[in-house]
Amino acid sequence: MASPAKETTDSNVVDINRPSARARVQAFGGFLTNMVLPNIGAFIAWGLLTALFIPTGWIPNEQLAQIVDPAIKFLLPLLLAITGGRMVGGQRGAVMGAIGAIGLIVGSDIPMFLGAMVIGPLGGLIIKKFDRLVENRIPAGFEMIVNNFSLGILGFLLMIVSFFFIGPVIESANNFVTSAIEALVATGLLPLLSLINEPAKVLFLNNVIDQGIYYPLGMQAAAETGKSIYFTVASNPGPGLGLLLAFTFFGKKTARRTAPGAIIIHFFGGIHELYFPYVLMKPLTIIGMIAGGATGIGVFSLFDAGLVAGPSPGSIFAYLGLTPKGSFIGIIAGVLAAAAVTFLITSLILKMEKNKDEEEDELSDSIEKSKAMKQQGKQVANSSKKDENIDKVSFACDAGAGSSALGATTFRKKLQKRGVDGIEVKHYRIEDAPQDSNIIVVHKDLYDRAKHAHQDKEIITIENYISDPNLDELLDRLENR
Repeated sequence: MASPAKETTDSNVVDINRPSARARVQAFGGFLTNMVLPNIGAFIAWGLLTALFIPTGWIPNEQLAQIVDPAIKFLLPLLLAITGGRMVGGQRGAVMGAIGAIGLIVGSDIPMFLGAMVIGPLGGLIIKKFDRLVENRIPAGFEMIVNNFSLGILGFLLMIVSFFFIGPVIESANNFVTSAIEALVATGLLPLLSLINEPAKVLFLNNVIDQGIYYPLGMQAAAETGKSIYFTVASNPGPGLGLLLAFTFFGKKTARRTAPGAIIIHFFGGIHELYFPYVLMKPLTIIGMIAGGATGIGVFSLFDAGLVAGPSPGSIFAYLGLTPKGSFIGIIAGVLAAAAVTFLITSLILKMEKNKDEEEDELSDSIEKSKAMKQQGKQVANSSKKDENIDKVSFACDAGAGSSALGATTFRKKLQKRGVDGIEVKHYRIEDAPQDSNIIVVHKDLYDRAKHAHQDKEIITIENYISDPNLDELLDRLENR
């Protein structure tokens, strides 16, 4: 069940078997992320190859530059298709995804990243459905021949369909999106993308727009020019830095106390999810985020700056490491300008709300303490036996590699500091959290998705990965077992 401290907050969830539209989109973004994330190293390797050895690179080398084109056309799309197929249909799904992807690749004139992210899971789904259909119907001794020929025949058909039909459709859709964004570039309106990017990011849809849209477009552009601004339009760490600096100087209580630590993890560690709760806590600050994001894009455009690959995580170190020759001034200026604009606007918003916040803080604190005391009284009788059996706490997030990793590491250290042992604390993608987890910890905006995936588990929702009252309460529970 849901954490008692959050029963009222989550009471508007009418049917846990029907996740909200936002939860479904978040799950889709998580799926895309888990297709891309394991292959980020290959994307970075290609980016470094491009930055170093193409004619405009740091150390041009005609022989090594020959690797650039085959890598982006064959290696990277195949990796995406294989990973997507494996996620849906296991190893047989991975093979189906690769077979289908080669039809797309050969039948198109552009790098088929979007196509690979479609055909891979589709191939996995086809073979998975077939295997279920023939399960327990194969005569003894014929398993291998059925498995091999079914994979070969279905893969062959998918490859042909991909070559003649799926590839052209995806290429047309890709060209349409590319033309629309290029029109924004040509008219100088590219900064308007921040009107979409920033609100989507704080709703944990950052992976949908980055991995699903901007990264594939960026790879296509980088293949032609050696860099792309598309890698920067949603991943700029500057706006988040400006926001957290404003909370450091003008925030209240917990927000002000935790913001400096969040700056280090966000700006240098690249975990952008860490600043999302601050925006959700003060929704008006989204204005500063949009303005900062737009400013950053404008400066990048002005300097014709770009990156050679997608920065993952979105750390300033990743930004500088993937900056090609001639773009350092533009990239640094874009990050700093975005941070400065966001800081100024957010500071103004926080200062305007200062008096109101001071009047309401004491009352809000009293109400929260009263609620907590009341809930603790209800929990004492019911939780003691249950708490004795807790041996696995799973932190979960959209991709299972950013904020959840931070939360799990921090929580594990706090347990060790209190002398609590015998509890496994790990991080996962929401849907991948083990079924033997006693407690699953997620951000409150991911509750619907977590509850849909783990209906019989206790889910504790938090707002801050560094310091959160619900995590403190959980620590007390585990210490007092």
